[in-house]
Amino acid sequence: MTNVKFNSRPFEGTLNSLVDNLFTELPVLFRQNFDETMTKGSVPVNVKESANGFEMEFVAPGFAKEDFKVSVDRNLLTVSAERKEENNQEQKKQLRREYSYRSFKRTFTLDEKIDATNISASHINGVLILNLPRKAEVKASATEIKIN
Repeated sequence: MTNVKFNSRPFEGTLNSLVDNLFTELPVLFRQNFDETMTKGSVPVNVKESANGFEMEFVAPGFAKEDFKVSVDRNLLTVSAERKEENNQEQKKQLRREYSYRSFKRTFTLDEKIDATNISASHINGVLILNLPRKAEVKASATEIKIN
């Protein structure tokens, strides 16, 4: 059995300090991103690369296609969604509420290799899919130089 030393008593203070002590070994950037995701209601994003470009998948169950707004301004791609809560005419007593739909906004910097004018989007089963094609590379044609 290993003896573990604490700087303070393990259950002294608030629960937050105990949790902070447990996770001090995690990289600071990971903790900040995790905290930001949890507090701002952000959605997870998967990015895939192919020969033709990139594909971004935003997992946002409960959002309809009309709730999303995707825009490109200069080299910034912004994806946001907002769902308006409907007020039902018949008032029901709510006994428990464990989930809600939060609005979110994510911004990404586009690489100069992305063709921003041809970005396409689709929405399938709660997943927003953005296709970001690469720009067609202009290759200089080989020319033969005549020797005099």
